Amino acid sequence: MRSLQHRSLLACAVMLLFAAGSFAADNGPSTDKLGRKIDNVGFKDAAGKTVTLHELKGGKATVIVFVSFECPVSTSYTPTLLELHKQYADKGVSFVALCPCDEDAAAVARQAKEFRIPFPVFRDNKFAAADAFKADVTPEAFLVDGQFQLRYRGRIDNSYYARLKKNSQTTRQDLKQALDELLAGKDITEPATRPIGCTIARETVARAANGPVTYHRDVQPILQKHCQSCHRPGAVGPFSLLTYNQAVNWANDIKEYTQSRQMPPWKPVEGLSFRDERKLRDTELATLAAWVDGGSPKGDPKDAPPPLNFTDSWQLGKPDLVLTVAEEFQLGASGRDLFRCFVLPTGLTEDKFVTAFEVRPGNPRVVHHTLNFIDTQGRGRKMEQAEKDRPKKENEKDFGPGYSQQMGVGFLPNGGLGGWAPGQVARHLPADTAYFLPKESDVVVQVHYHRDGRDEKDRLQIGLYFAEKPASRRFQSFVIPGRFFFIPAGVEDYKIQGSAWVDKDCTVHSVMPHMHMLGKSIKVTMTPPEGPPQVLVNIKEWDYNWQETYFFKESLQVKSGSRFDIEAHYNNTASNPRNPNHPPAPVRFGEQTTDEMCFGFLGVTTDDGSRVRPKFEKPK
Repeated sequence: MRSLQHRSLLACAVMLLFAAGSFAADNGPSTDKLGRKIDNVGFKDAAGKTVTLHELKGGKATVIVFVSFECPVSTSYTPTLLELHKQYADKGVSFVALCPCDEDAAAVARQAKEFRIPFPVFRDNKFAAADAFKADVTPEAFLVDGQFQLRYRGRIDNSYYARLKKNSQTTRQDLKQALDELLAGKDITEPATRPIGCTIARETVARAANGPVTYHRDVQPILQKHCQSCHRPGAVGPFSLLTYNQAVNWANDIKEYTQSRQMPPWKPVEGLSFRDERKLRDTELATLAAWVDGGSPKGDPKDAPPPLNFTDSWQLGKPDLVLTVAEEFQLGASGRDLFRCFVLPTGLTEDKFVTAFEVRPGNPRVVHHTLNFIDTQGRGRKMEQAEKDRPKKENEKDFGPGYSQQMGVGFLPNGGLGGWAPGQVARHLPADTAYFLPKESDVVVQVHYHRDGRDEKDRLQIGLYFAEKPASRRFQSFVIPGRFFFIPAGVEDYKIQGSAWVDKDCTVHSVMPHMHMLGKSIKVTMTPPEGPPQVLVNIKEWDYNWQETYFFKESLQVKSGSRFDIEAHYNNTASNPRNPNHPPAPVRFGEQTTDEMCFGFLGVTTDDGSRVRPKFEKPK
């Protein structure tokens, strides 16, 4: 990525973290029921027929997996379970999935069909099976032998080191190893492991009818303001928070993650005041905690605020130009995240100034974010055509329009149109400020797709809003590079710094820091010609999957000769679970995700529309 234009990477998609429930206890894996015969438990299928576990057992072994179609950790394991089922189906091993949920049997069957699960899937009514196995997490796997004695319980593999946090490599196939050892007549080496996923939320506490803090009067307004834009049907959140029952199901997690300020997601710990800060006030935190501690009373529905009207209409009204991907893109159920670029010809016969844009994914469940670029030379079209002409491999899972490219669009673009992530609010740039969009240009949108365990389709649109007259201030990117050649292996706190000066007066509207997988922390500061340094943004806990552009509440007026500094710290040791190399290896500067970068991107304008270019020595 030799150049990144201004872009917005809002992280509301990581509100998915909310869906992960509670960690299993850290005092070691449960060994409950190991070596004992599991009681027979009955279920009703979608047709109302009763089936028992013992009727479903395999000749030599049975794998029982507790799943949740609302838990992203659980659904991410669907391809792994399908592959295991394929490998062991003819070896006397049966697979059964049990869903401890409030949905009826027909809904569970419908969801199982969507994920193309070939083995039986039942609703675990009133947690009968979960209690029989002492299961607490989805996904959690249990292996019983031919006599239905429990021989293994725990995780499927070690893909995750924490909820929604994947290891860069899967090095232990725990369930597969237990199956192989059992079928070989051996003792199972590690019969219990700690599963990571979503807590099975048994209803064990009687809910209060009323109290000093109630859902309808006190909690519902907070959820509307901070959560429901993502946590509603069809949006990126894997579960909804629109009703009392839904909020009660996640009450303990609401308290835990808001008290620790992990939710709503907001990374800066220092800097200027930003627009749309996703921070709960202390009074809101206290309200949520008091509601949970008080038994989560419902209260009087008459006290509820009017429900939010979520509409599919454009946020700023009808755009002046809507660009749509030519046809649906097919995204496979499993594999690494995909970066796909779509070329959208504008067909413009004259130059335009774009004051606002809105990206609308066809399928927000799988779109993590987009970056929007401008191409005036048809280079994206050539890359798309090359992808179309490429001989296809048999059974390719990802196909359709566009071409795949990580860390950019494969060429140096002529400009940018920001970016998008779930929850982002469309807004106009400041008065007389715009992105410049030349005539006959293409918009190339790079989409970051994350997979959800089933085959999905997406057809994206972007709406553009034009200025009525040419804008004198063109929104542009000012880059502060951190300078390095490589990050040595074995260093836990490797520091990289860089500076850039401006040689003219300008206005800074936004800041976006950028690193890759080894990043720990990053800070951007500005020092005027005469005066102390000022922190623009400081992120103490960097996450490559949690980036965004931060717009200042009040734009910053910067004098010629001001210096911008970036300081970043990297962890290139085995203690970094995101380290792409095992064992750690020197990592060079480069475009690939497994390379590293260090940049600060500023959104800048000048009053006369002239270009601001970074100087890497102090101007004389």
